[in-house]
Amino acid sequence: MRKMGIITYRAKLQTMERPLHHTTRRRFIKNTSLFGAGAALSLPHFSFKTSGKTSHAAILGGEPVRKIEWPEWPKWDTQSMDQEMLNVLHGRVWSRAKITEEFEQKWAEMLGAKRCLAVVNGTQALIASLVQFDIGGGDEVIVPPYTFIASVQAILNTGAMPVFADIDRETYQIDPAKIEEKITARTKAIMPVHILGLPADMPAIMEIAKKHNLIVIEDACQAHMAEINHKKAGTLSHAGCFSFQTSKNLPIGEGGAIVSDDEDFMDRCFSYHNYGNPYGSVVGEVGAGTLILGTKIRITEYQSKIGLLQMKNVLEQSELRMQHAAWLNAELSQVPGIIPARLYPHVTRAVYHLYPFRFQSDAFAGLNKTEFIRSLQAEGIPCAPGYTPLNKMPYLRHALSTKNYRKMYPKKMLDYERYMEKNQCPENDILCNEEIVWIPQNVLLAPKKDLGDIVRAVHKISETATAIKSRIK
Repeated sequence: MRKMGIITYRAKLQTMERPLHHTTRRRFIKNTSLFGAGAALSLPHFSFKTSGKTSHAAILGGEPVRKIEWPEWPKWDTQSMDQEMLNVLHGRVWSRAKITEEFEQKWAEMLGAKRCLAVVNGTQALIASLVQFDIGGGDEVIVPPYTFIASVQAILNTGAMPVFADIDRETYQIDPAKIEEKITARTKAIMPVHILGLPADMPAIMEIAKKHNLIVIEDACQAHMAEINHKKAGTLSHAGCFSFQTSKNLPIGEGGAIVSDDEDFMDRCFSYHNYGNPYGSVVGEVGAGTLILGTKIRITEYQSKIGLLQMKNVLEQSELRMQHAAWLNAELSQVPGIIPARLYPHVTRAVYHLYPFRFQSDAFAGLNKTEFIRSLQAEGIPCAPGYTPLNKMPYLRHALSTKNYRKMYPKKMLDYERYMEKNQCPENDILCNEEIVWIPQNVLLAPKKDLGDIVRAVHKISETATAIKSRIK
């Protein structure tokens, strides 16, 4: 087990305080995965109150609650996995072939989907799905503002217009009650995002989509094995998209997948990902050559092999995260000013790609979110402030000013100030700027005994909040 002095440890934690860009989630998880696991013991409910010398906040010079490492991520068993990877490399078949087909078949089976197509990353999975549902210039796609930048960039890359529907602050998910008011004659699709591994309200969303004849594409890039009514996220709509980037609950390094029960759609996606060449129902005259507009987003054999190896543990790890998150929810909800995520009643598994909770400043002597996070980090608990409002970033101004958008949309729709006014999401602003705190998913793989350190640290900050507020800078 690696150990580090408290000065080095605090310096490491300081690198996590650059919070407010979407790449932070990945940097955050990569950095915090360096903190390894403690002893494997169970822990019942007990009081976490602190007193005396031990209650002196670490940010004020006291001893941190935790000085040892958290579980590493991604996990890799050198003894059992290295040789299998070497066999793939030595086989010298590195482009898409039988191993990728095996990965697609097994991922589809695990999810309960008819078909799966593996691609280079989750972003391209989203783009391919949008394109093959004929979504592009002149269309609108409704999307939440609380998500990773890839969700919206995928829409923009098709030429469609993202329309932001505000979130439910208790669940962090797109609020179905806010979707219908955003539908116009241009609306072609809804892209719900199961953000942080917590499922969106898909029954309500699908009802709205059916009423208005809209396509629904699930961004399940953070929701591997999450469930609603025992049906997997990504299989609850017309198509679902996944990411296997290193930070994800099924890590490959880079990679993505599309799943769907629509055979013709999946044939088009396959053709599209291989330059538009014939495949399945995408056929033409013999010798006609390439049939549709396509690109090259094929995954490699060694990436697929990593995915197959990681797939062996994804369900067990998902169950452990859910159990530990439920335990943390119960314990942290006892602390005034800490509000764990609410799950929709039909959620049968939440997989916690990140463990989130809402922080209420008033209950912590007026500490703001940044001060609370700094205090929690000083206690040895990896945490971050999460996303900034996605509907307020400069990329949108740039997109509306590009040549293609100027050609595809009337001037009125490209008025940036008007666009911003129509896409305000006040609930999301409060969540991002004042409330939400993330803890990385690898922490949930620690023994329950170690998770008690999180609860102790939060109690400690709660008890010393007045002193921290009076002295912190």
